[in-house]
Amino acid sequence: MPTVTPSWAYTLQLPHDPRSPGIARATLRTVLDARALAELTPTAELVAAELLANAHRHTTGPYALRLRSVAPGRVRVGVWDTDPRVPPGFVAADGVSRVVPPDLGAEDGRGLQLLRACADSWGAAELGGSGGKVLWAECQGGDLS
Repeated sequence: MPTVTPSWAYTLQLPHDPRSPGIARATLRTVLDARALAELTPTAELVAAELLANAHRHTTGPYALRLRSVAPGRVRVGVWDTDPRVPPGFVAADGVSRVVPPDLGAEDGRGLQLLRACADSWGAAELGGSGGKVLWAECQGGDLS
């Protein structure tokens, strides 16, 4: 008889503190290991690091790491923050996701391309009013047979 893996979700609330992204990545590693998804750790941690760094850099309030199962062997890594604005290039005004090439002379601006190269899917959810937004990316393991 096949077993059904129940869905799960974790949210870690984080203060605007320079130690928060590291604490969140350590939590992510622990959660994935506990859920027998350690193979996803390198990709999920890279995605989380980018989203957490942006939340810390571009907002002044608290933020949160959200992890949840979306299918067997697949996890959604999301980061909520208080700023309702979706970063340029993440999702266009018409709802279509487009790649915006970074300025080659800039010291930053490559995180979205990194996220897209590593994740299987990504997106954003504006939470309306002063609810902020969630930026997310999904990572999937290899052989799921």
